Amino acid sequence: MKSILFVCLGNICRSPMAEAVMRHLAKKAGRADDFTIASAAVSEEEWGNPIYPPAARILRTNGIPYDTVRTARKMSAEDYDRYDLIIGMDEANLQAIRRISGGDPENKVHMLMDYAGCHRPVADPWYTRDFETAYNDILSGCRALLEHLSS
Repeated sequence: MKSILFVCLGNICRSPMAEAVMRHLAKKAGRADDFTIASAAVSEEEWGNPIYPPAARILRTNGIPYDTVRTARKMSAEDYDRYDLIIGMDEANLQAIRRISGGDPENKVHMLMDYAGCHRPVADPWYTRDFETAYNDILSGCRALLEHLSS
C-alpha cells in the first residue's frame, strides 16, 4: 500500500481538494485499497478549521466526495516517516515540508504539478479566488500521479 500526504499552506483549500480528488480517482480506477491518502498544512493558521466553503463547493460541483468532518492539521516531522510520498502545492510548501521533516533524504517530497509535466505551482485559491483553476490543476496533477503510481 502506498501512502500519500498532500500538503499546502493552511490545509483548507488545495491539499484537502487534492486528498479528495486522489481518493475519488483511485476509487474509480478500482485501486482505493492500494492507497492511504491524507492532507496537512505547513502552518498552524487554520488548525482545526474545516475545508473552506468555496473549496467544498467546487468538489461538490464536480461530483467529488470529501470528508465533511475533517479539520486542518499541521504536518509533523513524524509524517515524513509515515508517508511514502509528500506532495506540496508550491515551492514555499516544499521548503516548509523539508524544514519540518529535517530535509528529504529519501526523496519523498515533490510538487504536484511536476507529475503533470509542468514545474509550476497550483495557485492558492485563498488568494486568487479562482477555485476552478486550482481544481483543474489538482485534477490534472492527481491523474498524472495515479498514472505514475500505476506504471
